[in-house]
Amino acid sequence: MALQKPLRIKLHLKDNVAIIANEGGLTKGTRFEDGFTLTTDVPQAHKAALEDIPQGGEIIRYGQTIGYALKFIPKGSWIEESLVGMPEPPDVNQMVYSRQEMKQLEPLKGMTFMGYRNADGTAATKNILGIQTSVQCVAGVVDIAVKKIKEELLPRYPHVDDVVAMKHNYGCGVAINAPAAVIPIRSIKNLAKHPNFGGEMLIVSLGCEKLRPEVVIDGDVHAVHIQLQDENGFAASVHTIMKNAEKILQRLNQRRREVCSVSDLVVGLQCGGSDAFSGVTSNPAVGYAADLLVRAGATVMFSEVTEVRDGIDRLLPRAVDADVADRLLAEMKWYDRYLSLGEVDRSANTTPGNKKGGLSNIVEKAMGSIVKSGTSPITEVISPGERPTKKGLIYAATPASDFVCGTCQLASGIHVQVFTTGRGTPYGLAMAPVIKVCSRSILAKKWPDIIDINAGRIAEGEATIESVGKEIFDMILSVASGKKQSWAEKWKIYNDLCLFNPAPIT
Repeated sequence: MALQKPLRIKLHLKDNVAIIANEGGLTKGTRFEDGFTLTTDVPQAHKAALEDIPQGGEIIRYGQTIGYALKFIPKGSWIEESLVGMPEPPDVNQMVYSRQEMKQLEPLKGMTFMGYRNADGTAATKNILGIQTSVQCVAGVVDIAVKKIKEELLPRYPHVDDVVAMKHNYGCGVAINAPAAVIPIRSIKNLAKHPNFGGEMLIVSLGCEKLRPEVVIDGDVHAVHIQLQDENGFAASVHTIMKNAEKILQRLNQRRREVCSVSDLVVGLQCGGSDAFSGVTSNPAVGYAADLLVRAGATVMFSEVTEVRDGIDRLLPRAVDADVADRLLAEMKWYDRYLSLGEVDRSANTTPGNKKGGLSNIVEKAMGSIVKSGTSPITEVISPGERPTKKGLIYAATPASDFVCGTCQLASGIHVQVFTTGRGTPYGLAMAPVIKVCSRSILAKKWPDIIDINAGRIAEGEATIESVGKEIFDMILSVASGKKQSWAEKWKIYNDLCLFNPAPIT
């Protein structure tokens, strides 16, 4: 139900703007209880000026200058995106690390979930047969083989959750020895080692590609080479894949869930289709859940370089030591160079949907994005597709693109991903469950069978950041234990793997 009385949300004492919370927005002449009156119509989630802002004056939200007025903005008027000039990003070359003293939160001891124990000591949240291509050339063959495996073989192995085709656009026609090629190759290798595959993986190869199966997996390789098989024909290729897959299915079917410590869990955090409510409701609630997970000993991963770049001065003091701080700055510098080669900067991130949702620019978006990291110290910084070596809060430097970030986080070993959205998306991952948290109640009403948790209740005063954060935390453990499915998992809405490949294509 839409809010009946006018409501605006101001986040910081220094802010000279507030966002309109009412569903459908508010019209010119709307008067608030304190006498503040709108002088123009203002859509929901968009900013209204709380005071006159002169041309060139600061526009402040989150206590941060998110832009400069390109012309005079009267009090009570709608601050349209076209009125906001972009500020310069923080200068990472001039930053000096000074560690922030943070309150030590009491550990949550004895927290568990029901997972699968792997031979290497890691835990899994699902029991999946993975079939990975070593090159895009064989993707069509793998698609058909997986379809037949699901229809003809999987019903015989009830303790195996799924069969996943891990296709990608890499493997040949690429500069495989270029320095930046380490990113896609590392990602492919780590995807093959994802804990939800239980240490098993079938590689399907063409036979002449640059990225050979023995490069993807160290040690014994279960591989089918289409060009080099003993029998001739397409049908024989599919039969060979199925025969090899069944051997792995037999072993996976012996696995059972057992009690695992939450310290075995790796949870990814991501946002997509964000709006101006994301930094008010869903992302702070996820940040609260992130702190609970860290207190319970888990590894929590947040990402998206362009969506933290303008808040890097807030993140840097949270690094546990100078080495982590240096690594954080190095990743920002690398991405600045990467974008400059394409003749763009971080402003290219913000989408038309973000702007319709009230986000004027990437600075405002970044301020709302970083709050999903919670308040814990950053214990490690990793590059795209790299595996963490520490527990606690990890910064995984990835592109902000939903599907590319998701693929990078999978390569980094996430078991579950929590995904916040204000505009809505059916995004999902086949290898790990995705829990969808929305920032506005209208989205939960429109997509009741896509959105798992409605954080919009926070803006309406029906819930708190803490209560929704605890709800997210509880759902993570239930989903990890197989006791509950997220909607994306229930409907099997899965995005393709999309590798981040900054290296040349030949």
